[in-house]
Amino acid sequence: MTAWTPRARCFASASTSLRGSYCSKFSRAGSSCAAALMTVLLVSQPAAAQTPAEFWKGKSISFIVGYGPGSGYDLYARLLARHYGRLIPGNPQIIVQNMPGAGSIKAANYVFEVAPKDGSTIAMSGRGTPMTPLLGGKGASFKDHNSFSWIGSMNNEVSVCASWHTSGVSTIEQAMQREVTTAATALGADDTTVFPAVLNAMIGTKFKWITGYPGGSGMNLAMERGETHARCGWSWSSIKSTQPDWLRDKKIHLLLQLSLAKHPDLPHVPLIMDFAKTGDQKAVLSLIFARQVMGRPVFAPPGIPADRLTALRRAFDATMADTAFKADADKGKWEITPVVGEDIENLMKQVYATPAHIVELTRKVTPQPR
Repeated sequence: MTAWTPRARCFASASTSLRGSYCSKFSRAGSSCAAALMTVLLVSQPAAAQTPAEFWKGKSISFIVGYGPGSGYDLYARLLARHYGRLIPGNPQIIVQNMPGAGSIKAANYVFEVAPKDGSTIAMSGRGTPMTPLLGGKGASFKDHNSFSWIGSMNNEVSVCASWHTSGVSTIEQAMQREVTTAATALGADDTTVFPAVLNAMIGTKFKWITGYPGGSGMNLAMERGETHARCGWSWSSIKSTQPDWLRDKKIHLLLQLSLAKHPDLPHVPLIMDFAKTGDQKAVLSLIFARQVMGRPVFAPPGIPADRLTALRRAFDATMADTAFKADADKGKWEITPVVGEDIENLMKQVYATPAHIVELTRKVTPQPR
């Protein structure tokens, strides 16, 4: 049996709220007991928390992008990175790192599972990637809307289906009459496979997607070379900024808008929501295209300190309104229609609260790796 000294009993009782009765029995050891208790209490106190500015001062933030260099996501991320750091407390450097794979699921998994949960890593994934578990997709280690800390989005996005000018397809009706090959990244959550599949199931198009392209640059080149006829799930903002000559020279035909509402630039291009014939069809399309609201979501791992998340959100909002940022965006013809992090958080809660029968209908029309 252990022989307890007065000092040892005093230490032991410190964590059980019995220290008063123990210490009173050992009056001659009173001063040492008090000193020992003070040591225990000081050691047990958490270290003074760093302010966000103290945490980030002299550090860098890794910005993980789920697509390859030259893609719309990559270019938007680099635009943000050029300005974001100076508006974050402590002025950290933002370092962009590309991590393509599985339609950006690889990057999202890394952020959820591996990245430190302290505010030193942020990411941008495909807008549909966070919905992967809900729609039955495989490969995601994250589970639901609580899997990430939402910071904001640079766009409330409208995507389109666009065909190459030599494809023989210039309207969505023609895409219902003949097979149209589309370039895609990966089978799963990515828009480039989900959107064509939904259109085939819901309005009778005949899109056939060819996967394996790492990002937008490769998919554009595929159309130019004649490997594919079209891109479906292509951000209108990316087309305007990266391929203005194609629009000017009529190298592409805009077949259909893929969003909950039309873009002001495209009043004469049909909208997918107008093709819904039943309530269930409208609900399925609304669930699929809800992702467009968070066109290019920026997020951090789950569980980062609340004050750092707040700081990242407010710095993001300030960046979107910053004069130098807006001048840079205008110079590159980048469309900026920002969404705050709290709105993305609420959107994802609503998405994951979708009635089960609508989720099941949606799963049936979306291609997922099995």
